[in-house]
Amino acid sequence: MKCSLSAILGAFLLAWGPLFLSAQQTVSTYQDVTIYADAQEKIEARIFATGAVELRYKDIRLFADKIDLDSNTKDVLAVGHVTIQLPNETITAEKMTLNLNTQQGRLDQAVGRVQPDILYESVSIERKSDSLYAFGKMSFTSCVQPTPRWQFSSARANFKKDDYVEMWGATLRIKNIPIFYMPYMRYPLGRNRATGFLIPQIGYNQVKGFTLSQGFYWAIARNMDATVSLDYYGSKGVGGGLEYRYIFGDGTAGRANLYYFIFKTPEIGPKPDNAYIIRWNHTQTLPFGFKFVAAVDSQNSFQFLREFDNDFRRSLVFNRSSQAYVTKSWKSFSFSARAGRFETSFPQQDASIVMRYLPQINFNGFKMKIFKPLYFSFSSSFTNEEMGWDFQYKTNQQFRNQELNLTPTLSLPFNAIPWLTMDFSLSGSLSHQSRTLKPGVGVIDEGLWTGFYSLEISMTGPVLYRIWDLKSEKGGNPDQTRRLKHIVEPFVSYRYESPYLNADQIYTPWGLFRYHQLSYGLNNHILIKEGAGAPREMLTLGIAQAYYLSPEESPMQYYRFEGKIPQFTEIQSYLRYYPSGPFSLDLSAYYNTYAKTISFFRVGANYVQPGGNFNLGLNWYKYSNPYYKDIYFSRDQIQVVGGAKIPALKIDLQGDLNYNISERKFLYTSGSIVYHYQCLDIKADLQIFFFRETPEFQFKISFGLGNIGKTTDFLGGAEIEK
Repeated sequence: MKCSLSAILGAFLLAWGPLFLSAQQTVSTYQDVTIYADAQEKIEARIFATGAVELRYKDIRLFADKIDLDSNTKDVLAVGHVTIQLPNETITAEKMTLNLNTQQGRLDQAVGRVQPDILYESVSIERKSDSLYAFGKMSFTSCVQPTPRWQFSSARANFKKDDYVEMWGATLRIKNIPIFYMPYMRYPLGRNRATGFLIPQIGYNQVKGFTLSQGFYWAIARNMDATVSLDYYGSKGVGGGLEYRYIFGDGTAGRANLYYFIFKTPEIGPKPDNAYIIRWNHTQTLPFGFKFVAAVDSQNSFQFLREFDNDFRRSLVFNRSSQAYVTKSWKSFSFSARAGRFETSFPQQDASIVMRYLPQINFNGFKMKIFKPLYFSFSSSFTNEEMGWDFQYKTNQQFRNQELNLTPTLSLPFNAIPWLTMDFSLSGSLSHQSRTLKPGVGVIDEGLWTGFYSLEISMTGPVLYRIWDLKSEKGGNPDQTRRLKHIVEPFVSYRYESPYLNADQIYTPWGLFRYHQLSYGLNNHILIKEGAGAPREMLTLGIAQAYYLSPEESPMQYYRFEGKIPQFTEIQSYLRYYPSGPFSLDLSAYYNTYAKTISFFRVGANYVQPGGNFNLGLNWYKYSNPYYKDIYFSRDQIQVVGGAKIPALKIDLQGDLNYNISERKFLYTSGSIVYHYQCLDIKADLQIFFFRETPEFQFKISFGLGNIGKTTDFLGGAEIEK
C-alpha cells in the first residue's frame, strides 16, 4: 500500500519545503493566499502557478506541480503530485479540485491519512465537508507496514472523520489473502462505542459441521446498546440472538438475552423441536424507597443447552426460574414481596419438580431496644405456595397451601467481658395454614393453628490470642516491621425447640424437624500487620459439629447407620489461606464419624502472578453419601484452568480441563491462543465436549482489527448468568 510513504512525503514537504526553494522561485500573496512557485502568472482573478508549487491559506497547505486558483471564489485546481495538508489529515492525489473556504471538492487517485492512524487510498474522493467524504473504489487499514497486515477494500464507501467508515461490498484481506466478504460494513474510528458489524467467528464442529457466528453491535444511546447475533451450524441449523443492555440514572438497569434456534430436517429420524432461551435481569428504583427486581432464566429444552451451550458449567444446568419481587429496608425494618416459579429437572427420571410462590410476603423487624440490653425482633410472612412433580400439576395433585407466620424474639446479648461474648434468645413461632392433614381422611380445606417456642444460648470465648513481632532486617526501616496475631475462638450454642402444636395435623411436603441440639466448634484466625497499614486476615481455620438430643425428630430422622439414627452430624472443617503473594487456598472437608470416611471434600487453589503474565487454578470436588450409597450419586471431579502471557512471543494462552476421577474419563477441555501480530490479533479456540451424547470437538478462529470487536456467539459462554 502506498499511503504510508505518500503521507510521510507530504508531511516532509510541508515542514522543510520552504528551506529548499530555488533561487528562481517566486513568492506572491493574493488577498490572504500565499503561493510559492517556480513560475506564476495572474490574469484578472485567476492565478496560474507551475513548478514545485506550494499554496498556503489559513490552516491549509497545498503542494502540486501546477495549480489554477480563482482568488475571488477560492476555487483551486491542482494537478500532478498533489499533497494537501489539513489539521490531523494528509492526502496525496494525482488531481484535485477544491474550494478553500468550504473545503469541498474532488480528488482523483488519492492516498490519505487521518487520525487515529487510518491509511486509505481511493480511485476518487468527493469531499462533501471538512468531516464527510464519499469514496469510489477504495481500501483502508490502520496498519503502517509497507504491506499492511490487514486491509478492507470496497466498491464504494462513506467516511466521517473521527466517527466511522461505512463500506458497500467490503472484503477483508489479511496479507493480501481474501478472508471474507460482507455486503455492508461499518468500521468505527472514534474511541467511543460505535454501531456496526463485528468481526465474524468461523470454525468447524465435528458433529455440527461448519460454523459461522456474525454479530452486529448497535450503540442505541449513551445509556443503552444491543448486540444482534446469527449462528450458523452447517449440519444442524441456524440460530439468532439478541442481547439488550440499558441503564438509567434513577437506578434502573438491566440486561435481556433472547435466542431462538431452528433445526434442519435431518436425513434420518424426526426433526427436533426448535429451541429458545430467555434470560432477563432487571432492577428498578420505585417511589418511597422501594426497589423492584425481576429475573428470568428459562428455556424450552435442557437437552438443547447440554448439546449446544459451549460454556461447560452452564450447559449442565437443569433449572428454570422466573421471579419478581419488591423490597424496602428502613431503620430496623424490612419488607419484601415475591412471586416466582422455580423448576428443577431430573433427566434420568424424565421429570421435574416445580415450585410456585404466588405470592410470598415478608415483613421483619431487627433488634429494637426495649431497655438496655434487651432487644425485640420479629419476622412475619404470608406464603401462597404450590409444589410437586410436573406430572402432578397435570392432574391437579400438587401440594398447595397458604401459610401465615409470626415469630417474635427477645434477645439479651452479653459482651461486658472483652474475651467473652454470650447471647440469650427466646422465640415463639405461631402459624396458620389453610389446609389440614386429618388422620384417617387425608387433606382437607380447613384451617389449622400451630406453633412452638424455642430457647437458644450461645457463647464465643474465652478468646485467646498471641502476637509475634517479625523484626525488619538489620538497619531496615522500623515502619516496615511485620506483626502476626493468632486468635483462637471456641464457640458453643444450645438450642431447644418445643414439639409442634397439632403436629399430626400439619400438612407439609418437607416433613417436620425439631432442632434440639448442641453445636460447638473452634475458629482460628491469623492476622498480619505490615508497617503502619491496617491488619488483614491471612489464614482462617475452623472446625464444627452438632449433636442432636432428639435425633428421631431432627433432620437426621431420614438417615440410618447400622439401623440407628445418627445423633452426631459430620465434622465440618475449612481452611482459607490468602497471603499477599500470588498463591491462595480454600479447602473444605466433612468427616463422617460413623462410616469413618470423608464424605465431602473441596479444594480451590489459585496462583496468580503479579502483572498478570501467569495464572493457574485448581478446583477439586468430591462427594459421597455414606447413608445411601446405592441411591445418591457420588461426584469426584477436578477442574484445572490456567493462562499465560508471553510478551516476547506476543502470545496469550488459556486452558480449561475437567476430569471425572471416579469414572476415569474427561468431561470437557478447551484451549485458546491469541497472537498479537502488530495491528492484528488472531485468536484460535479449541473445545472438546466429552460429556455430550456424541462427543465432539470444535475449532473456531476470530480476528481483532483495530477498533472492531470480535463476535462472540450467544452460546459461546462469554458470561455466566446468575
